[in-house]
This record gives sequence, structure tokens and C-alpha cells, in this order.
Amino acid sequence: MKRNDCPLVVICGASAGVGRATAHAYAAAGYAVGLLARSDEGLAGAVEELQAYGVPTLAISVDVADAAAVAQAAQRCEAELGAIEVWINSAMVTVFAAIEQLTPEEIRRVTEVTYLGAVHGTLAALDLMRTRDRGVIIQVGSALAYRAIPLQSAYCGAKFALRGFTDSLRCELIHQGSKIKVCMVQLPAINTPQFDWARNKLGNRVQPVPPIHDPAVAARAILSVASAPPRELWVGLPTLKAIIGTQLFPGLLDWLLARRAWQGQLDEGQAQSADDNLFHPVAGLHEVRGRFTRGARGHALALSSSRVVALLAACAALLVLLLI
Repeated sequence: MKRNDCPLVVICGASAGVGRATAHAYAAAGYAVGLLARSDEGLAGAVEELQAYGVPTLAISVDVADAAAVAQAAQRCEAELGAIEVWINSAMVTVFAAIEQLTPEEIRRVTEVTYLGAVHGTLAALDLMRTRDRGVIIQVGSALAYRAIPLQSAYCGAKFALRGFTDSLRCELIHQGSKIKVCMVQLPAINTPQFDWARNKLGNRVQPVPPIHDPAVAARAILSVASAPPRELWVGLPTLKAIIGTQLFPGLLDWLLARRAWQGQLDEGQAQSADDNLFHPVAGLHEVRGRFTRGARGHALALSSSRVVALLAACAALLVLLLI
């Protein structure tokens, strides 16, 4: 297949979880796929799986915390696979711990990967897309970009920061009359391997706050925005509840999450003593799915933020009419 036969997507954090599931979705849709991640083992496995789709692929081992390395990887993807049409920032790390258990080095590392890694990817994509004045940048966000929860303060802070950065970028692109689009996809709890390789100081195994969704739910949502990106896409009813609830009743949610989200993230059994992936990749866990496949939801409601606002406005107007 010739280099330019397929549109090109580049995915940061493509070796496992949501990033790897998204690589499958885009390859199935006929995209050439550039895969960026730290783990050579994980990247090799992803490339092997994508061979079934018959599309060009390129895997590059890179730490997204290294801005120069990300920029070089982006240039290599263009040189070998063609113009980048879609860039997806999905790389992340986290630490499960109460704030008093965190070290400054751990907070810095989560920020460097989960927030600055997405910034580095965005800058690299923009540098190439501006010459053509086209392209889509997708930030893989979370309900936690709006509603922070206990025991993941560093991760929540990084996602909040990414949302702010993305809002600023969107305004600038509009001001400049640019045809480059940026979209943030806010996800619910997803069944990925991160809960077995993230740094964990809680003593217990950890889990996503239920309900838990299959990574294919996230992948389909991320693929769906490539052709006509909304400002944001909110995936899953829990995400809608978290975002709307924190706008209307933030204090109430503070109390509810203090009571429920602490224990809700603890699973049965002691935390594994194996190495974690905070500062370097770990071996043997690079898969699309984690250990919560049984019971994970395969479908979820997905609405653009503007549609949610329109629906809420319509409901408010109807209520006013009924009260008149």
C-alpha cells in the first residue's frame, strides 16, 4: 500500500488501554497509524495486532514528557507515512495515594506525562498542521477533568490543566481563523491495565469508580469526532452526571465523593508489589483491557457539550412554560 493511500492518525500512549483500543478503531476505519509510547514491548504487540487491517503503521518509542523527542517523532511519522490528519493525546500516568503520601517528584512526573505530554503532542501536531491549515487534535480527557475525586489529586490536577490549555488553544485558533480543530473527549471509568501498573500507596488493589466501561467505548467515541469534531464530547451517563453535577452542586458532590469515592476505588486484595510504570514502562501488562472485563459496559451514551447545554436549556424552558 502506498504511503499516501490512507489518512494518518498519530496516537500518543498507544501501547495499551484506551490508546491501543483507539489504534484498532482508526486502523479498522482505514487510517495509517503512528503509535507513540515508551514500551517497545507494548508497541510491538500493538503493531502485530494492527497488521490484520492491512494499513501502514509506524511505532516509535518515546516519552511524551520529552518535548523534543515528541516533535522528532511527529516529523518522522510525516516523513514515512504522510501528512498527519488526526493527532490523539492519550498518554497518562497516575498515583493512587492520599495527598500527604505523595512526593513532589511523583506529582511532577504525573504532570509531565499526563498534562505536559499532551501539551508537547499538541505543539508538535500544530507545527506540522499549520503549514496546511487543516487537521484535528483530540485530547483524551475524563470526567475527572471537571470533577476531582480523592486519592488521584495529581491526575485530576493534570486533566484540569489540560482542559484549560485546550480551551485557550481553541480560542486562539478561532481568533486566527484557523481550520485546525481541537476536541476534548471526556471519558467515564474504563477497564484498562493502568489499575495494575500505576503507582499505588493505598495497600489495597484499586479499581475505577463503577460503572466501568470497555475500552472500545472510548475508542469509538474518539474515532467519531475525527470527521466533525465538537467542542467536547461527553461519554457515558456517569460523565454527564459528574460534569453537570459539579456545575450545579459542587459542595454536595464534595461530601458525596468523600463518603463514596474513597472506598469506591479500593478493590479486594492487597496491592501488587510489582514495579509500577510511573518513571519507566513495565513488562507483561500491555493489553487493551484490564482485569475488569467481566461486567464492563460495551456501550455508552455520547453527547457533545453543546447538545447537552441545548437539552438543558430546552428542559428549563419547558419547566418555565409549565409553571406559567
